[in-house]
Amino acid sequence: MTKHLLIVDLEATCWDGDVPGLNRRQTVEDMEVIEFGCVVADPDGTVVDAQSFLVRPVLRPQLSAFCTELTGITQQQVAVAPVYAEVVLAVDAWLAKYQPVCWASWGEYDRRQLEAEQQRHGCAPKFLALPHKNLKQLWREGRAAKRRSGLQAAFAFHGLVFEGRYHRGIDDARNMARLLPWIPL
Repeated sequence: MTKHLLIVDLEATCWDGDVPGLNRRQTVEDMEVIEFGCVVADPDGTVVDAQSFLVRPVLRPQLSAFCTELTGITQQQVAVAPVYAEVVLAVDAWLAKYQPVCWASWGEYDRRQLEAEQQRHGCAPKFLALPHKNLKQLWREGRAAKRRSGLQAAFAFHGLVFEGRYHRGIDDARNMARLLPWIPL
């Protein structure tokens, strides 16, 4: 039986500058998840299943123009999306048939954001209890330490063309799966 991994890329509320009403830059505590981009993949990068789950933010329900421009996620889309706790249940239900052995993201942001959401909402997707793999860190191993390690830089390094929209959770997660052949898991 193939051991699947779950690749997660979150998109969250964001601002170009200070958080409205706070007069400071954003932290994960200020941001709210607006998309779970989830891909179940084999270690060789084969995508088994993929799903985007949109989330309605409640602390600051109005998306900034910057956030919409960055992610392509519109106010209309999140306005009709379920709230975080409902999406967590949907993610868990979708993922139940795969039982991944670990979950992965590009960097630590996604893990930290989920931990902040757990504090805020008192719930978390079940996959948060699985071991986490930082694909960015793993990709950098054995490469020049000063090499740029953003997702787009990794694609350029391997001569790949990014597919879809950068900063859209589902597209970022699918593209991370394409890099798995070059990442020691």
